[in-house]
Amino acid sequence: MNRINNEFTRFIIVGGLNTAHYYLIYLICYNLLSWHYLASHVIAFVVSMVISFFLNVYFTYRVKPTFAKFLQFPLTQLANVSLSSFLMFVFVDLLGWNGNAAPFAALFLTVPVTFLITGKILKK
Repeated sequence: MNRINNEFTRFIIVGGLNTAHYYLIYLICYNLLSWHYLASHVIAFVVSMVISFFLNVYFTYRVKPTFAKFLQFPLTQLANVSLSSFLMFVFVDLLGWNGNAAPFAALFLTVPVTFLITGKILKK
């Protein structure tokens, strides 16, 4: 159980780092380079996902990176976006929650699911 707790803690740390470098890359592209906000978002997201893969492989799960794992890794993000979007809809439209609070509630449910999916893909 201690190993899972350590992995989950490292996963949370990597998630925080991913959020920070995504936003930094986004701000550079959008504000300094004057790119369109959508182009800035996509570039930042892709770069962040590549960095996330390597941080999760080497730091979180401590496994050997492979090309197959690299290609499967975006599925973790697809699962995260799909689940969080569904939960946002449920919280705001069906339950009437405040739209400002709903993302945080969704986060508490999506992080463990994303952790499990990422572990399954990277530990193969």
